Amino acid sequence: MKDFHCRDAGMSCDFVARGDSNQEILDQVGKHAQSEHHMQVGPEMSRKVEGLIHDESSDAHRQSTERR
Repeated sequence: MKDFHCRDAGMSCDFVARGDSNQEILDQVGKHAQSEHHMQVGPEMSRKVEGLIHDESSDAHRQSTERR
């Protein structure tokens, strides 16, 4: 399982998207960004988000959850 933490993108937000693929997570992030942050996820933002998606068993995931 992979995840993305909105906080990792610099937002003051506890939203976490989880899924088996980057596309599944990007779809969740797109809906969240539009409804909660009034932002559109274009190509540049998609690349940034993809760079922040990590495996839930990774060090990056542990670092994300420790920052709270």
